[in-house]
Order: sequence, then C-alpha cells, then structure tokens
Amino acid sequence: MNSFTSIYESIGGATKVRQLVEAFYPRVQAHPLLKPIFPDDIQPVMEKQYLFLTQFFGGPPLYTEKYGHPMLRARHLPFPITPSRAQAWLECMHQALDEVEIVGEPREQIWSRLVMSAHHMVNQPEKTDPKSNR
Repeated sequence: MNSFTSIYESIGGATKVRQLVEAFYPRVQAHPLLKPIFPDDIQPVMEKQYLFLTQFFGGPPLYTEKYGHPMLRARHLPFPITPSRAQAWLECMHQALDEVEIVGEPREQIWSRLVMSAHHMVNQPEKTDPKSNR
C-alpha cells in the first residue's frame, strides 16, 4: 500500500466494507453484552455503519453527506458503553476482519483506529453489583 492509497481502496472498497459490516453484526446480535444495546431491527444500524466505515477508511464521505459530522461519542452517549462492552465490540470486529480476510498493513491500520475509537466510546464504568445485567 503506498502513501496515496486509502485503507478503503487497499481493502477493496465498497464490496469489502459491505462484507465486513455483514460479518460483524450477526456477532453483535449474538453477544450477550452487546445485544441489549442494539435494536432488534439491525438493518438501519448496518447501513449507518457501512456509510461510516466507508468514510472512516478513506472512501467517499457517505456518512457526513447523509447525517452530518459523525460526532461518534455524542451519538453513542445514550447507550451504556462500559469497558467490557467496548472490548466485546472489538472482539466481534476482530472476528469479522478475520472472516472477510482483511490482512496485512491495511488491517493493522484499521485495527489501531478501531481500538482507539472503541475506547473513546466508553461512557460508563463497569457495574459492581454482581446481580446487575450490565
């Protein structure tokens, strides 16, 4: 990957981003920590994620064109995101990246950006009551 190639271009553009989103969300819906904070109808969330990741990886600014600035943390504040939920999200994404075979330097770049973003989304500490359902 040369310095002029975006992550988006290097992984295969729209097709690969769509594959990643489609590999990711079934994992989210099956994860006991993540399922409660996502709607049953996951399709609108998947479409927003596709638009966002396209832009986040250096493709066309589809998310901004449709929804305005991503403002990730502000848009996620209504959802209780704990450190363990951020970690669960990253685990699901790691598995999805494996499934769609994103490897090498593009994967390293993607991963470092996703790790930073996931930790930035944390807006609540872990609950300490063992009876609580995070």
